[in-house]
Amino acid sequence: MLTVESDEFWEGVSPVQFGDLPTLQDAVTVVGYPIGGDTISVTSGVVSRIEILSYVHGSTELLGLQIDAAINSGNSGGPAFNDKGNCVGIAFQSLKHEDVENIGYVIPTPVIMHFIQDYEKNGAYTGFPILGVEWQKMENPDMRISMGMKPDQKGVRIRRIDPTATESEVLKPSDIILSFDGVDIANDGTGMAERIGFSYLVSQKYTGDIAAIKVLRNSETLKFNVKLKSHRRLIPAHNKGRPPSYYIVAGLVFTTVSVPYLRSEYGKDYEYEAPVKLLDKLLHEMPKSQDEQLVVISQVLVADINIGYEEIVNTQVLAFNGQPVKNLKRLVSMVESCGDEFLKFDLDYQQIVVLRTKVAKAATLDILTTHCIPSAMSDDLKS
Repeated sequence: MLTVESDEFWEGVSPVQFGDLPTLQDAVTVVGYPIGGDTISVTSGVVSRIEILSYVHGSTELLGLQIDAAINSGNSGGPAFNDKGNCVGIAFQSLKHEDVENIGYVIPTPVIMHFIQDYEKNGAYTGFPILGVEWQKMENPDMRISMGMKPDQKGVRIRRIDPTATESEVLKPSDIILSFDGVDIANDGTGMAERIGFSYLVSQKYTGDIAAIKVLRNSETLKFNVKLKSHRRLIPAHNKGRPPSYYIVAGLVFTTVSVPYLRSEYGKDYEYEAPVKLLDKLLHEMPKSQDEQLVVISQVLVADINIGYEEIVNTQVLAFNGQPVKNLKRLVSMVESCGDEFLKFDLDYQQIVVLRTKVAKAATLDILTTHCIPSAMSDDLKS
């Protein structure tokens, strides 16, 4: 949350008033500075779609508005006004494709107000909660019959549950979610008259809120109260402003994978350029515990000690001396305290790295000096 401390800045400034969620075909005006410029730019259009969107910058899915007013680089963060002059959203991304034009996206006021009220309530941004499950549509009639659903029952089938989510304590795979907080769920996963995905209902709650969930299990209707939490991904979307963690031994550089890391390694098109295994874990892998991280050898600082390993890049570390690598801090602890003759790292793709312990640790300081690296590990791993 940003502010300006100087009282003079606010003199003569009138705050923008937020409006309600617009409806389809409502007029919108987007204000900003696309592609730079010294004067303000104003474009107009209408709301053409209201749906759950993938937020590129946040790697999450929330309610969004699709509009046909032009949104270009520089418009992001600019307000979108309705015909009454109230702000109904903030421009944040557009669809660039040779077959389409004038498709822009706006963060609507319910999402903005959720952020503001979350900050006011908790003194910090805690995120949007999720229901820690993945679900499947139940539009096929044979499938509904096989699951014991009555003709008047609708819902979605739980495919799998996040092991770290509180929902895992009460919900089970193949449960049919019939309603969320009293709102019935359709067979296609929508939960409102506007046919918006029911995940919107979840995102309107706050971290720590209690939600009432009704499910069908073995033809029996059950009701549970679940405490909602924000989603923890195995590969996080952000580092929360912290510098990346790293650890170096014998020129092997270990770090954890995050979306900013993938973007730095493979560019803005990392979703197409990164290794398939890392992308699969980004999209589908669930953490098995709260502190699990995906640890990789990001690169090898070439030296005599690591000859033959220099081509290892962004490869996951699965185990060290037979012990699973749960997170980077655990790896550092195991290596630093190792008294065995060899350091053995088991990597993805059935690769191994083996180094003599004493020689590897002795060579580390010289390698750090050669590459002007002040420390063998980041500050967060020293405590």
